[in-house]
Amino acid sequence: MAPSRPGNRRTRIHVVSDVHGNARDLAGAGDGADALICLGDLVLFLDYADHSRGIFPDLFGVENADRIVELRTARRFEEARQFGASLWAGIGGDRAAAIEEAVRKQYAEMFAAFPTPTYATYGNVDMPPLWAEYAGPGTTVLDGERVEIGGRVFGFVGGGLRTPMRTPYEISDEEYAAKIEAVGEVDVLCTHIPPEVPELVYDTVARRFERGSRALLAAIRRTRPRYALFGHVHQPLVRRMRLGATECVNVGHFAGTGKPWALEW
Repeated sequence: MAPSRPGNRRTRIHVVSDVHGNARDLAGAGDGADALICLGDLVLFLDYADHSRGIFPDLFGVENADRIVELRTARRFEEARQFGASLWAGIGGDRAAAIEEAVRKQYAEMFAAFPTPTYATYGNVDMPPLWAEYAGPGTTVLDGERVEIGGRVFGFVGGGLRTPMRTPYEISDEEYAAKIEAVGEVDVLCTHIPPEVPELVYDTVARRFERGSRALLAAIRRTRPRYALFGHVHQPLVRRMRLGATECVNVGHFAGTGKPWALEW
């Protein structure tokens, strides 16, 4: 991290999202910055670019990972659920316990890689109840909350909205809107999912529209933050666009790029 400088110094923040198991690059993501912000999705269940990586292929093999990606990409979600259920039935045991054990291993590595200070919120594939066990004193976890960094107010809202994918931290539109409301007016609004704008929610590789938030879009138009930062969509049609006074930025699929997005003032 950058050394502390007295007086009227500039502040530099690095922002990442969708880390998905990339602990190697995460360890250096805060280099040269005063703080790191992480917008969630630390866990890697299945890498859609490399089907050999993640919890799913570790448990069921690459061929089965190929098949489930094929079904999900074709939006055949019910078939994908049935196929997944058959795989779990084939190995027996406690499904929840097996997933939690694998997630714990990833979290131990991910949280150990966070620099100090780090400000983080949950992604839709994260398991919030486990974070308190792994977040050290240098990591501040925020969800529906605000914090001041370098004289600017940052608001954080984690998680995703409900989808047929049924990832671990999906919540109702009403609960999500309440968290947006709790954050209120801020200089920088940090969320895992984007506002509901077609260009920002369409994934060009997965060939589908991901779920964005209409409540987030309304809040951006109403409160006019300087920046709205988010991830979730790995290969968006548009990575950056202005909505009124607000610069909306997809801060990148960190698992694929290994590079943080920098904000300096």
